[in-house]
Amino acid sequence: MNRLFGSNKRAPKATLNDAISSTDVRSDAVEVKIRKLDAELTRYRDQMKKMREGPAKKSVQQKALRVLKQRKLYESQRDNLQQQSFNMEQAQMTTENLRNVMATVDAMQTANKEMKKQYKNVNLDKIDQLQDEMEDLIDQANEVQESLGRSYNLPDDIDEEDLEAELDALGDELNFDEEEVPSYLQEDVTEELPKASEADPTQQKNDVQLDEFGLPIAAQTPMKA
Repeated sequence: MNRLFGSNKRAPKATLNDAISSTDVRSDAVEVKIRKLDAELTRYRDQMKKMREGPAKKSVQQKALRVLKQRKLYESQRDNLQQQSFNMEQAQMTTENLRNVMATVDAMQTANKEMKKQYKNVNLDKIDQLQDEMEDLIDQANEVQESLGRSYNLPDDIDEEDLEAELDALGDELNFDEEEVPSYLQEDVTEELPKASEADPTQQKNDVQLDEFGLPIAAQTPMKA
């Protein structure tokens, strides 16, 4: 049935990447042929160097010229394929750049819509009112701190000039230079102790014999039998 009426299925269109890949494959195949021709030309050239002038050498020369023409043809074909591949790669890069630009523009438009939506919920009057309330609260807190730091001992009607005059009067009456030095700051003065006698305690003094403790020894009397 498909042979009679055909098929509705269509082959998928080739993408730019597929075209670039196919062109590169063809270019590589032509490059392989050129290398084979180069090897053949090298062989013919070596043969001609060893041959003398004559029909045989001319025959080899004709073969070399024919191979050289084929080589030029393949080189031209390779250059065209490489140029086609390069042009398609440039087109692909341009397409990718445009796609990135469009994605960036879409993202910016989405962000713009979101910003407008969020900005509708912002009330500048409420923000200004909030700032004023914060400033008032800070001022009240400072007043509370000043009130807590107030002194209760000094009267409010004291004149600073009277205090300065009283301070000057006290400076004349007090003599700070002759202030007594506290006892704990005074130098420690110790009395010189008498030196102990270097004489032997048993030494006689005024014809009195002394014992080891410095006491006079009573005269010993002989014991009766």
